[in-house]
Amino acid sequence: MKIAVLSDLHLGVAYNSELEEDSFANADEAMQKALNADLILVGGDIFDSRSPRTSVWARAIQIFTKPLTKSSGIKLLSSTKELKPIHNRTLNAVPVLALHGNHDRRSRNEINAVEAFDGAGLLIHLHKQTMVFGKDGTKVAIHAMSSVPERFAKSELNEWNPQPVQGAYNILILHQSIDPYVYSPLEPPSLTRESLPTGFDLILDGHLHTHFTDSANGTPLIIIGSTVITQFEKNEAEIPKGIFFIDCNERKTDFVQLQNNRKFFYEQIDFKSDTKIRDVIEQKIGNIVQDMNLQKPPVIKIRVSGKETEIIDQDLRYIEKKYENKAIIIFVKNLESAEMTEKLEFMKNLREQKLSIEEIGINILQKNLEELKSEKLLDEEALFSLLSQGAVDKTFAILTGDQKTLQQLVS
Repeated sequence: MKIAVLSDLHLGVAYNSELEEDSFANADEAMQKALNADLILVGGDIFDSRSPRTSVWARAIQIFTKPLTKSSGIKLLSSTKELKPIHNRTLNAVPVLALHGNHDRRSRNEINAVEAFDGAGLLIHLHKQTMVFGKDGTKVAIHAMSSVPERFAKSELNEWNPQPVQGAYNILILHQSIDPYVYSPLEPPSLTRESLPTGFDLILDGHLHTHFTDSANGTPLIIIGSTVITQFEKNEAEIPKGIFFIDCNERKTDFVQLQNNRKFFYEQIDFKSDTKIRDVIEQKIGNIVQDMNLQKPPVIKIRVSGKETEIIDQDLRYIEKKYENKAIIIFVKNLESAEMTEKLEFMKNLREQKLSIEEIGINILQKNLEELKSEKLLDEEALFSLLSQGAVDKTFAILTGDQKTLQQLVS
């Protein structure tokens, strides 16, 4: 039995830009390749938006009807999900089982896009459910939990408590951050590799956009990765996009790279005072667009570092214009300036002094007042007290001179 695994299609990303076709083209190729399997797993984030545009819906439906045109001969043996007659559409074809990701989630009483696809029989949406399939004497159990807020992931998984099915090849698939693989520091993970359940033959995880393999408590762990570049970070330039195939009989996995996806290049350039900025950048871009046989104009992200006076926006705009028909260029400036250096040093000193939040706030306020070159003799502690109480208008009044004394403000 062969299973195809793809995730994070992010259909509709980069809408109304030069890259808006990429998510659809990549997903279409990935689904076409997946048709060579008996069963297809989608690890979440089918859409980029929680409320996709109608045109995005239409393109997505075209992609997800492809598995309905072929039969794999796989049979459903059991399911904890209550199935409806409409689900026979996918069960009698190449079954597609899908999670909803964090981009697909809606509020508690709303139906998300993956659930809507489920209702149309294009796929079977799973959340804390198990389905068991068989073919030619091989049995596989798919245990799936869709995305939940990171702080609840561990407790939700423990409450569900999936148990491996005896005599089957057991796969657990999630869409969560797993420490140390943190997707966003704004929502730290509650799951770790050590806290993942044991007894499974393979664990799959969507959500992170670069694919790699690891292990959790001795169980193989595969981070599926995305089919399209969305973040344009360095690791996305180094690791190709594609899908995984699982051979349940041989108990092995293979990664198959997408062939038609747009290439992405990441360059870091540190300028010195004697460097001719335009020449260096043009040489980098020229080497990429001339030396490679590229089907589509590549995305080239160039992070430039140096003194603020050395990096001239006019040069960067000139380069973008010159290569606009050959590449999509993204410039990111990481500037050094005397002002920035001074501020960083100031913040570093505050941190090293291990001051309280209030003391740090007063120090920052004092520094800002000094930069304003205020000639008034102001009491920073009293001003900070007003700000912490939400009296912004009153504080602004004394800084601008509309209010003559701080005492009047406090009263």
